[in-house]
Amino acid sequence: MVRLLATRARPYRNTVIAVVVLQALQAVALLFLPLLNADIIDNGVLKGDTGHIIRVGSLMIAVTVVQGLATVYAVQLSARVAMAVGRDLREAVYQRVQRFSAQEMQRIGVPSLITRTSNDIQQVQTFLLSTLTLVVTAPVMGLGGIALAMAQDVALALVLAALLPLLGLIVALLIRRMRPLSAAMQVRIDGVGRVLREQIPGIRVTRAFVKHDFEQARFARANQELTDVSVRLGRVSTLLLPLVVNTVNVCGVFLVWIGGFRVESGAMQIGAFVALLTYLVMVQGAVLTAAFVAIGLPRTEVCAGRIDEVLWTQPSVIPPAEPVRTFRTPGHVLLDGVSFRYPSAERDVLHNVDLVAGPGTTTAIVGSTGSGKSTLVSLVCRLFDPTGGRVLVGGEDVKTLDPGLLTTAIAVVPQQAHLFSGTVASNLRYGRPDATDEELWHALDIAQASDFVSALDGKLEATIAQGGTNLSGGQRQRLAIARALVRRPQIYLFDDCFSALDHNTDTALRKALASQIADATTIIVAQRISTIAQAERIVVLDEGKVVGVGTHEELLRHSPVYQEIMQSQHGEAPQ
Repeated sequence: MVRLLATRARPYRNTVIAVVVLQALQAVALLFLPLLNADIIDNGVLKGDTGHIIRVGSLMIAVTVVQGLATVYAVQLSARVAMAVGRDLREAVYQRVQRFSAQEMQRIGVPSLITRTSNDIQQVQTFLLSTLTLVVTAPVMGLGGIALAMAQDVALALVLAALLPLLGLIVALLIRRMRPLSAAMQVRIDGVGRVLREQIPGIRVTRAFVKHDFEQARFARANQELTDVSVRLGRVSTLLLPLVVNTVNVCGVFLVWIGGFRVESGAMQIGAFVALLTYLVMVQGAVLTAAFVAIGLPRTEVCAGRIDEVLWTQPSVIPPAEPVRTFRTPGHVLLDGVSFRYPSAERDVLHNVDLVAGPGTTTAIVGSTGSGKSTLVSLVCRLFDPTGGRVLVGGEDVKTLDPGLLTTAIAVVPQQAHLFSGTVASNLRYGRPDATDEELWHALDIAQASDFVSALDGKLEATIAQGGTNLSGGQRQRLAIARALVRRPQIYLFDDCFSALDHNTDTALRKALASQIADATTIIVAQRISTIAQAERIVVLDEGKVVGVGTHEELLRHSPVYQEIMQSQHGEAPQ
């Protein structure tokens, strides 16, 4: 935590120094006030010197004004530093997550990343604000109060000196108990977020299967687990105030008891005794201030560790140090003996796969569920790196290509089409912001989406909800295809993105696509044989291995796996 805050606060060190100076100034001013008050009592009130009372009282007013101004400016500067550090941390986490491959996203988890970017950073930001506002004041008030108390009466000041380590021990024991509870609390927050992220988008499935009670019970469990940890953490933290206050009150009783005898015997003046009691209150306030800051320390340590984990996680897909910025053979895709295994998996998902695709050709990939089709597409656009073999795009290994060049050359249309909140036009222009309205309508015509877009209120400016939830699955897929067409890349990767289309729309779309992307390299992953029957080259995958390559007619004659797929879809074996 210290490293994280020190690193992120370094650009604002001048402001932090100003905060420290202002906080020290206001603490010294507060410590000076009891001395002036004692002087008024001993040399003004008791002696009946009104002029002395006015003079010293005016000085107290001036000191109070200085203390107030120093406090206001210190809090203002502290808030600026804390907000700036929070902003920088969010930016740093976001930029790091953008570099993560699918492996890192799966390992940490989307709900946890959301919590770390919002809740965890907010906790660190709040703790930094409290620290900058109070961390200088507390030690100056505590130690300064004891030092000035000794100047009034050494015997009574020793009681205050003994109080500090006792209070420090109480705070340390409570923090030690709070630390594991704080770590558990953040995990429980992740759990609630994970359940909500599943239930809210899946509300239609819940209703369709009448699983309201099951999902409510599931959320109740996650919520109760968070509540239980929060209650346990709250019980420990609420012990702080009564323990500190009661300890200080006991100390105050001793001070009043002993001080009364010393005043009665003439060994101590009344003003000095009043100043000592004031310093006791100041020490109590300093300890409480430090304690309340310390209460947030265990949770902040956990949050800072979680943020640090994201910032120090090295992506498994690393951009090249000296990237290649041009293609030798634009549009060509080659997989040479490619194998891939997910982390911690027992076996490879892909085994020694070879694939060649070039401009002006359509290569189809077909296979049963779990055969590795989508993984193969992910390797082409470098969402993963192969564990064996090479993936070449444009004649260059994807590991050596500039990431911007690779993503510009490829347009991916996944099966689960994701649309962003905004408008139809903003989603279509996602890959090419300068596209004209005419180009958008042309892409919509080819994607068989112009009819339903024209019927929307606002047409191209029609509102799209987050994730495209106000559209059907087929409409989302067609808009995703149109978005890829607007991009006009060299390579199209269609990952089973025709699955939600009816037969007539599928046929019309493929016919329109044939002329539109005739010069591009097209790789289609599909479940339906009818979608890829016209492809120049069909690759059949089975359990991650290539078990057949050829045209539709050739595979019907020679590939048993392809024949089984055909039979399962048409109800009879081909002759």
